[in-house]
Amino acid sequence: QVQLVESGGGLVQTGESLRLSCAASGRTYRMGWFRQVPGKEREFVAGILRSGGRTYYGDSVKGRFTISRDNAKNTLYLQMNSLKPEDTAVYYCAAGTTDYNYVYWGQGTQVTVSS
Repeated sequence: QVQLVESGGGLVQTGESLRLSCAASGRTYRMGWFRQVPGKEREFVAGILRSGGRTYYGDSVKGRFTISRDNAKNTLYLQMNSLKPEDTAVYYCAAGTTDYNYVYWGQGTQVTVSS
Protein backbone atom coordinates (compact mmCIF):
# COMPACT_ATOMS: atom_id res chain seq x y z
CA GLN A 1 0.00 0.00 0.00
CA VAL A 2 1.37 3.40 -1.00
CA GLN A 3 0.28 6.57 0.74
CA LEU A 4 0.08 9.81 -1.24
CA VAL A 5 0.15 13.22 0.43
CA GLU A 6 -0.47 16.38 -1.57
CA SER A 7 0.69 19.84 -0.59
CA GLY A 8 1.05 23.29 -2.10
CA GLY A 9 -2.55 24.28 -2.65
CA GLY A 10 -3.86 27.67 -1.68
CA LEU A 11 -5.56 30.87 -2.76
CA VAL A 12 -4.08 32.88 -5.62
CA GLN A 13 -5.23 35.52 -8.06
CA THR A 14 -5.81 35.11 -11.76
CA GLY A 15 -2.54 34.87 -13.67
CA GLU A 16 -0.48 33.74 -10.72
CA SER A 17 1.30 30.42 -10.23
CA LEU A 18 1.29 27.54 -7.79
CA ARG A 19 3.33 24.38 -7.46
CA LEU A 20 1.71 21.28 -6.10
CA SER A 21 3.67 18.39 -4.66
CA CYS A 22 2.70 14.81 -3.96
CA ALA A 23 4.88 12.72 -1.71
CA ALA A 24 4.56 8.96 -2.12
CA SER A 25 5.49 6.52 0.63
CA GLY A 26 6.88 3.98 -1.83
CA ARG A 27 7.71 3.16 -5.41
CA THR A 28 5.13 4.07 -8.00
CA TYR A 29 4.79 3.80 -11.76
CA ARG A 30 2.43 6.04 -13.65
CA MET A 31 1.46 9.10 -11.65
CA GLY A 32 -0.99 11.83 -12.36
CA TRP A 33 -3.04 14.77 -11.20
CA PHE A 34 -6.80 15.00 -11.30
CA ARG A 35 -9.14 17.71 -10.09
CA GLN A 36 -12.73 17.90 -9.01
CA VAL A 37 -15.28 20.60 -8.43
CA PRO A 38 -18.32 19.83 -6.24
CA GLY A 39 -21.12 18.40 -8.32
CA LYS A 40 -18.88 17.53 -11.25
CA GLU A 41 -16.92 14.47 -12.29
CA ARG A 42 -13.26 14.16 -11.53
CA GLU A 43 -11.22 15.61 -14.42
CA PHE A 44 -7.86 14.41 -15.66
CA VAL A 45 -5.21 17.14 -15.49
CA ALA A 46 -1.83 15.58 -16.26
CA GLY A 47 0.03 12.29 -16.20
CA ILE A 48 3.59 11.06 -16.33
CA LEU A 49 5.18 7.65 -16.68
CA ARG A 50 7.81 6.42 -14.25
CA SER A 51 10.60 7.11 -16.71
CA GLY A 52 9.46 10.71 -16.92
CA GLY A 53 10.01 10.58 -20.64
CA ARG A 54 6.36 10.79 -21.54
CA THR A 55 3.88 13.29 -20.19
CA TYR A 56 0.32 14.03 -21.19
CA TYR A 57 -2.19 16.74 -20.33
CA GLY A 58 -5.84 17.54 -20.33
CA ASP A 59 -6.83 20.01 -23.02
CA SER A 60 -7.79 22.71 -20.54
CA VAL A 61 -4.30 22.93 -19.03
CA LYS A 62 -1.99 22.33 -22.00
CA GLY A 63 0.64 25.02 -22.26
CA ARG A 64 0.03 26.29 -18.73
CA PHE A 65 0.71 23.32 -16.45
CA THR A 66 3.81 21.14 -16.29
CA ILE A 67 4.01 17.77 -14.59
CA SER A 68 7.30 16.32 -13.39
CA ARG A 69 8.59 13.78 -10.91
CA ASP A 70 11.64 12.99 -8.85
CA ASN A 71 11.82 9.22 -8.45
CA ALA A 72 14.68 9.45 -5.96
CA LYS A 73 12.36 11.42 -3.67
CA ASN A 74 9.18 9.55 -4.66
CA THR A 75 7.63 12.93 -5.34
CA LEU A 76 5.36 14.22 -8.06
CA TYR A 77 4.99 17.89 -8.96
CA LEU A 78 2.55 20.05 -10.86
CA GLN A 79 3.69 23.53 -11.83
CA MET A 80 0.61 25.60 -12.58
CA ASN A 81 1.11 28.90 -14.38
CA SER A 82 -1.33 31.50 -15.70
CA LEU A 83 -4.00 30.25 -13.36
CA LYS A 84 -7.63 31.00 -14.13
CA PRO A 85 -10.75 30.97 -11.93
CA GLU A 86 -11.91 27.84 -13.75
CA ASP A 87 -8.84 26.02 -12.38
CA THR A 88 -10.40 26.25 -8.93
CA ALA A 89 -10.86 22.71 -7.64
CA VAL A 90 -9.58 20.09 -5.27
CA TYR A 91 -6.49 18.57 -6.86
CA TYR A 92 -5.77 14.90 -6.31
CA CYS A 93 -2.58 12.96 -6.83
CA ALA A 94 -2.86 9.43 -8.21
CA ALA A 95 -0.33 6.66 -8.69
CA GLY A 96 -0.26 3.25 -10.27
CA THR A 97 1.33 -0.14 -9.77
CA THR A 98 2.08 -0.23 -13.49
CA ASP A 99 2.27 2.35 -16.23
CA TYR A 100 -1.31 1.46 -17.17
CA ASN A 101 -3.34 2.06 -14.04
CA TYR A 102 -4.09 4.40 -11.17
CA VAL A 103 -4.53 2.53 -7.92
CA TYR A 104 -3.61 4.92 -5.14
CA TRP A 105 -5.15 8.31 -4.45
CA GLY A 106 -4.28 11.17 -2.17
CA GLN A 107 -6.76 13.10 -0.07
CA GLY A 108 -6.55 16.23 -2.19
CA THR A 109 -5.44 19.82 -1.85
CA GLN A 110 -7.63 22.83 -2.52
CA VAL A 111 -6.65 25.33 -5.19
CA THR A 112 -8.69 28.51 -5.40
CA VAL A 113 -8.11 31.14 -8.07
CA SER A 114 -9.83 34.45 -7.52
CA SER A 115 -10.77 36.79 -10.35
